[in-house]
Amino acid sequence: MRDRLRQTWRSALRLSWPVAVQQLLNTLMRSVDIVVTGLFSPAAVAAIGLADLYAQIPFRIGRALGTGAIALSSQDTGRGDVTARDQAVTQAVLIGFLVGLPIVAIGFVLAETFIRLLGANAAVVELGGLYLTVVFAAAPMRIVALVAARSLQGTGDTRTPLLVNGVANLLNIVGTVSLGLGLFGAPRLGILGVGLATAVSRGLEATAMLGVIAAHRTPLSLRRPRDRTVTRQLLGVSLPNFAEGMSTSVASFPFNALLLVFGTEVSAAYHISRRIYQQLAGPLYRSYSVAASILVGISLGEGDPLGARFQGLAITALGGLTVGFVGALLWIGAGPLVRIFTTDPATVTYATDFTRLSGVSMVFFGIFFPLAGSLQGASDTRTPFYARFTGTFGFMLGFSYLVGLHLGYGLSGVYVGIVLTYVWWALVACTGFLWGDWATRAERMMADRGQPAE
Repeated sequence: MRDRLRQTWRSALRLSWPVAVQQLLNTLMRSVDIVVTGLFSPAAVAAIGLADLYAQIPFRIGRALGTGAIALSSQDTGRGDVTARDQAVTQAVLIGFLVGLPIVAIGFVLAETFIRLLGANAAVVELGGLYLTVVFAAAPMRIVALVAARSLQGTGDTRTPLLVNGVANLLNIVGTVSLGLGLFGAPRLGILGVGLATAVSRGLEATAMLGVIAAHRTPLSLRRPRDRTVTRQLLGVSLPNFAEGMSTSVASFPFNALLLVFGTEVSAAYHISRRIYQQLAGPLYRSYSVAASILVGISLGEGDPLGARFQGLAITALGGLTVGFVGALLWIGAGPLVRIFTTDPATVTYATDFTRLSGVSMVFFGIFFPLAGSLQGASDTRTPFYARFTGTFGFMLGFSYLVGLHLGYGLSGVYVGIVLTYVWWALVACTGFLWGDWATRAERMMADRGQPAE
């Protein structure tokens, strides 16, 4: 048992470290965007912040289709069905590109309207609309890049997406600095330059990912879709995952409004704490989720559901231990970490409290995300959706409003609501993994896709 656990942990770490580095580079890219726009004006920072709320839509679409692709890709890799796997990946890429096209048109027509709906002033509306138009123009390529990367990860290749995404992010950073600030002989384009850097880098990333696959430098290849069963299963797995991601995004609007009732400092403090835990712990728990999807999917494809169950639980134990340890560090270092972002006394106090809450919650992140990844590798994306939807709206919004405002407990009620949200996520995911029929569902879906060609 101990040797088996050690072997699973080694496999998980081998698969997850490139994903973790990739997440770090993505975070660095976003941090550079904020730093550069901060040199323009507060309105520019607000404009990017508001525009990014809408820019999450193509990201969520790409992640959702990528989740469907990684599930089918890992299962078909495990059972040796190259034809079904390549058809699934190609269909995911095509669907993602086609879905992204209307987003381009929407950006040109409605970008400023979207920013205005959030109550922004004229300067923020103008800057945010310009940035959102440019970012939406790259939506098809953004979705394609995400789908292709996760498809490759499903085969066990997590290094190629790291290499391609890493180069794209470095180009994005250089482009943001040069085009935004007018350095290295480039024109000073301000927030337009920041948006162009993002759009161009995403286009290059998608092109490179497809080029690598088409050139047969990876286990995948592009294959003309012919099986509607693959299409149906791909969408059946992807749609709940999209709803899961969007439920969190949609809930962020009323929850931020709730925080503003307690003051601007409270709202700022919450966002500072989110930046801190996402920077320090996000690469870990997200990479464990991907590793769990890969290993569980491959084991199911090999006809080993008991092995898949063991691997899911082993990676969850690894996640709980390591992410929980990071949470302990967040609790201990909350004050100094917060002061990196602000020196306002009230904001520091609130942000320290929020960061310590994040530290307490990290162990539940370390449990939920590997379990969610395991379920997704088995094509069960509904259980993680139910967990996040009910937890976010029931506790983060409902409990926080009822106890914090209606019953008069103030921020203490909000604090408890936040922690209970993540406890609920972990509880539902654990219940679904331990007692759900995900292995039978995956077996049935593979049977519907047919037996691998000899």
